Amino acid sequence: MLPIDDEARDLAHWEAAEEGAELIRDGEHPLAVHELLRQIEADPSNPYAHYFLGTAFFETGELLKALKAYLQALEIKPDYLGALNGAGWSLHSLGRYREAQRLGRQILLKAKEDPDALHLLGLCHYAMGEGAAATGYLNRFLATRPEIEVAMEVDGLLKVLRGETQQLDESQDD
Repeated sequence: MLPIDDEARDLAHWEAAEEGAELIRDGEHPLAVHELLRQIEADPSNPYAHYFLGTAFFETGELLKALKAYLQALEIKPDYLGALNGAGWSLHSLGRYREAQRLGRQILLKAKEDPDALHLLGLCHYAMGEGAAATGYLNRFLATRPEIEVAMEVDGLLKVLRGETQQLDESQDD
């Protein structure tokens, strides 16, 4: 539990970042970036503004900017699981799987069955050709009961790992 002053400051930071978060939810990513940068200029110590800025950048494919924003949020609030996950997914998207795995394992030390971390770790191991580890993490991820679309995608990867089906080459999709 945070002391009262820290709790009040944390709530104020959250409320200040809410507008940016709502813009992201509405798909207004450029407006969210503008709003969140404005919030960060007003208060550079707001971890939520940095986190949501990372999310807006991630959604627009600006992965290095996203990673930088997530890492800034973590510098301010080292135990922020959302920022750890965001940084991990940014690293995964950049093909930096070992670094993403380190963050995923760090999250699991804090939250043993964090669905995002399990999914991240499973996909990193899959991308690196480490089938047994990928299978373990992806099965644990499915046990968290994710949304059906994601569950179906992961189930398909598990079938590939078990040799029940072949992965489609992207060139075959056309």
